Amino acid sequence: MNQNRRKLMHITSVLGAAFAAGLLKPSDVFAAEWSQKVFDAKSLEAALKELGGDKFTVSADVTITGPDIAENGAVVPVSIASKAPNTDFMAILVEKNPSSMSATFNIPPGTEAAVTTRVKMGGTSNVHALARADGKWLLASKEIKVTLGGCGG
Repeated sequence: MNQNRRKLMHITSVLGAAFAAGLLKPSDVFAAEWSQKVFDAKSLEAALKELGGDKFTVSADVTITGPDIAENGAVVPVSIASKAPNTDFMAILVEKNPSSMSATFNIPPGTEAAVTTRVKMGGTSNVHALARADGKWLLASKEIKVTLGGCGG
């Protein structure tokens, strides 16, 4: 038997037994806090409101890195990080996209609050890194210029 197949069968069996015994719920494994309204929000302020916040502070503890100019808006690499203690949530928002929320991340306790991903951008826009630390919302922003749009551009 193929070793990779054997590993997959073992993992599947263990997870299946855990679900059957009630030790795990699907919400423990999959997106338990999914909120379509957050992703439907058209602005940073609207997304923050849907996340349960009312105001944010621009903070040097939160950083966002990405290219100054992206040749293809369909795959723009973006990294966000937070040095603020007790960061438990981070998000990437692209201001001028039809849906500004691009990605959300729950940060488990004791984990380094740093994420790298690729986002889709329809055109030149401010990209925001939003982090929640000790119940406060912190923000960093960076303008990324796009030469070829990725959101229907």
